[in-house]
Parts: sequence; structure tokens; C-alpha cells
Amino acid sequence: MDNSENFVKVTIYGQEYTIKAPADASYIKNIAEYVDGKMREVQEDLATPQVPAKVSILAAMNIADELFAEKRDRDQIKGDVDSKVSSLIEVVEEAIQQ
Repeated sequence: MDNSENFVKVTIYGQEYTIKAPADASYIKNIAEYVDGKMREVQEDLATPQVPAKVSILAAMNIADELFAEKRDRDQIKGDVDSKVSSLIEVVEEAIQQ
């Protein structure tokens, strides 16, 4: 067993879980708080109380949407940076050749 693994107790949507992870305990707690918050946001947006499984799925969909949006933005920024770097390389190469 790896000694760097931690057991961290967290509460998500009223349920307590013990999480085994190689990450820092505060990091795991921050993730749990984020998930708990997303689940509570989902429930607040629904007209009637829903079973935790449904709230979990909807929260997971919202989190996945955030992840996909961040990846799309990162890819766009990377493309922009790559394009600008290529342009700068061309300018520098032209200046060197003169």
C-alpha cells in the first residue's frame, strides 16, 4: 500500500463519504465542496425536490459542460498563441535574412 494515500471524510449533499486518494486532504475537501455546491444549485433550479441520484446526474452534466467549455477555450487560446508565435518566427527569420 502506498503511504502517500490519504483517507478524507467529506460530506456531499448530506451524505458522508470516506475518500481514499493520493492527493492532499484539503484538495479532496475542496472538490467535495464544489460537487456539493453544484448539486445544491441543481436542486434549487428544479421545481420539486428530486432524488439524490437524479441531482447527481444533472450536477455531473453541468460539471462536464464546464470542463468541455474550459477545454474548448484552452484549445482556442493555444491555437491563437501558436498562430502568433508562427508569425513572430517568420518576422524574426525575415529580419535575420536581411
